Amino acid sequence: MIPLLLAATPLPVQSAVSTPLSDNFGQQAPVQTFDPVLRAADLVSQIPKQWSGTYQPFAGSTPVSVQLTLASATALGQMVDVRGEITVGSTTLPVQGNYNAKSDQLDLLLLGSVEAAGLEAGGEFLGLQGFNLAGWVAPRLANPGGELVLNPVGATRGAAPAVRGLW
Repeated sequence: MIPLLLAATPLPVQSAVSTPLSDNFGQQAPVQTFDPVLRAADLVSQIPKQWSGTYQPFAGSTPVSVQLTLASATALGQMVDVRGEITVGSTTLPVQGNYNAKSDQLDLLLLGSVEAAGLEAGGEFLGLQGFNLAGWVAPRLANPGGELVLNPVGATRGAAPAVRGLW
């Protein structure tokens, strides 16, 4: 009896990588119905201009009050360019950042430093939930960073967060 050889015919070089969408195991290819460019345009008018909260360094020092004022928000494709100023404790600095309308990721750069709070030039706030919760990503490994918690000014304290569909 001769054993059956399954790999007798070699596959063409790119056959495993280039599978057409119609051959998706009998299933239709998923369709994305979310438009991040349209959402970015909507966010320009919906993002609150005044934010208030605290910054807590991970190094164990006391929380510092924070006020964020957005002077402008401009839609650039699926990104929203935000600019304004932030007051950390008694120090006010200009800020500039990008808010991704598809992933709700925020990159907020301080254009200066606040030594008292451990916020050094070259670091940034990285928010994976937009403006509400962000972490300080320090420019040096010796700085453990911290947590920035912001709420829109005028929002009811302790209110349930808005329910938003998954993207």
